[in-house]
Amino acid sequence: MFELSWQAPYDWRWMFGFLQARAVTGIERFEAGSYTRSFEYSGHRGVITMTPDTSRQVLRVTLSDDLRVVAEPCLTRVSRLLDLDCAPQAILDTLGPLAAARPGLRLPGSMDAFEQGVRAILGQLVSVSMAAKLTGKVVAAFGEPLPDSPGFFLFPRPEQLAAADPLKLKALGMPLKRAESLIFLANAALSDALPTRAPADIALGMKTLQSFPGIGRWTANYFALRGWQATDVFLPDDYLIKQRFPGMTPAQIRRYAERWQPWRSYALLHIWYTDGWAP
Repeated sequence: MFELSWQAPYDWRWMFGFLQARAVTGIERFEAGSYTRSFEYSGHRGVITMTPDTSRQVLRVTLSDDLRVVAEPCLTRVSRLLDLDCAPQAILDTLGPLAAARPGLRLPGSMDAFEQGVRAILGQLVSVSMAAKLTGKVVAAFGEPLPDSPGFFLFPRPEQLAAADPLKLKALGMPLKRAESLIFLANAALSDALPTRAPADIALGMKTLQSFPGIGRWTANYFALRGWQATDVFLPDDYLIKQRFPGMTPAQIRRYAERWQPWRSYALLHIWYTDGWAP
C-alpha cells in the first residue's frame, strides 16, 4: 500500500460525489468509502483502490500485483485525477468570497487523457447519468475484461476504437457523427495529434481540438479542464454559467471572470456548485 498526502482543506465528500455521479460500470466502483477503478499502463493492468484517511491527511492507494511494477506513474495519475498537488491557499486568496462556501473544492482530473476525451464526446447533449451508461456500453463492447478482477474491464485503447465499425458504435445508442468523432479521436491519439498532457499554450491546444470533427468549443474546454487539468479555463457560454450571469453576454462574462486568473477553472467549479451565487 502507498500513501499520498494533500494540503487541507479537501472536500472528499464533494470529490467522490462528483466522480461517483459519472462512474462507468466496468471501470469504476465506489464502496465502503473507497474508490476502485481499472487501469492499464505500458502493458501492465489491474485495479487501483483509493481510500482517503482524513485524520492523517493521506490517501491510501492499493495497486493490484501487475500495477506495482509501474507504481510511480500510477501514483502520478492518481494525484492528477484527485488534484492532490493543489496548493489551496493560493487559490482561496485569489477567489476570495467566491470560494468561501466550499474552500476544499478541487479540480477533478483524469487518469488518462484519451479516456477523458471519449467520455467528453459521449457526454455531449445528454445527462451525466446517460453519458455514464453510454460509456459503459462502449466499455462492454470494446474493452477487455480483467480476469483477476471480476466485473472490471480495461477502458478501450485507442487502437481498439480506431478499428471500430462506426455502425456498431451507433448501435450502442449514439448518432453516427458521434461514433465517427470517437474513431477520429482514437486515430488522433495514435498519431500523437491528441496531446496527453497540457500543452504550453492551452488556448492554442483547445483550438486544435476544435478542428477535430464533433468537438466544439464547450467540449474542447471541458476536455482541457479535466483531460489536461488546465487550471485557468472558463466556459462563458456554458448553459449554467449563463444562468448565473443573467443579462450578460459570453464576452462580458469572460471579461468578468478575468479577476480570477490564473485559477479560473476553480472559479468555474465554484460557480457551478454554489446555488444562488450571483455576480
